[in-house]
Amino acid sequence: MWPARLSGKQRQGQLWEQKARDYLQIQGLRLVQANYRCRGGEIDLIMRHGDELVFVEVRQRASRSHGGAAASITPAKIGRMVRAAQTYLLRFPQVPPCRFDVVAIDGERMEWLRNAIQL
Repeated sequence: MWPARLSGKQRQGQLWEQKARDYLQIQGLRLVQANYRCRGGEIDLIMRHGDELVFVEVRQRASRSHGGAAASITPAKIGRMVRAAQTYLLRFPQVPPCRFDVVAIDGERMEWLRNAIQL
């Protein structure tokens, strides 16, 4: 069950993240951690895809009328994701191959954008 402190919008976000996680697992990715948070930022999903560690941002919009879900990722959001990924990677003695993916959900349409954020 959802913690009582989550707003309706946060609960809805959790549901979309679960749908994205299920979709990615069907595609062969394996969940490492969901909702990783640190002082510098947060990452919705951390998954493994073969040898790669994949940091996934899940974005949902009701429609594409204002640019869509993928277009809603701002440079500030990317910066927070990168800082969170850097913090997460401190636990590894050797950094594994990594990439940043986006699961963009516009209405009921889900699109997996591999390597969507280039550093």
